[in-house]
Amino acid sequence: MDLKSLIRDIPDFPKPGIMFRDITTLLQNAEGLNYVIDRLAEEHADQGINYVVGMESRGFIFGTPLAYKLGAGFVPVRKPGKLPAPVHGIDYELEYGTDRLELHQDAFQPGSKVLIVDDLIATGGTAAATAKLINQCDCTLSGFAFIIELTALNGRQHLPDVPINALVQY
Repeated sequence: MDLKSLIRDIPDFPKPGIMFRDITTLLQNAEGLNYVIDRLAEEHADQGINYVVGMESRGFIFGTPLAYKLGAGFVPVRKPGKLPAPVHGIDYELEYGTDRLELHQDAFQPGSKVLIVDDLIATGGTAAATAKLINQCDCTLSGFAFIIELTALNGRQHLPDVPINALVQY
């Protein structure tokens, strides 16, 4: 399946000079959405994944059905103040400032294998910060799964040395 044909390009969003890769058109296409989840599940089926971690918010869209397909639990990584129980948190650098991610301290059983999922990898900052959160939880990071990779931004070089799967590259 040609996934690129299901992803809409929106020039100059959110600011001039940016080509935004809009996945809402992929999500609207039942065959395309099923294909994405099935492909990711096939790629990670033999890794013994216990938990899929999705980053707010589009990681939730792909992470939950992927966890279902893998027979794993789903754990959300959220922005500050969104989780009700005690959390692990990490501050990380953005292109223009900093941000913070959090996850529940009791999100995983010790020694669990974890897969991180998001819709897109650009600079790798959010994914790398999420990997550091996983390391705080006495778990093994088994890999990353992305729908889209923006290769010119070299996000992979900021991630730990684990399998990285991206279905579409620009």
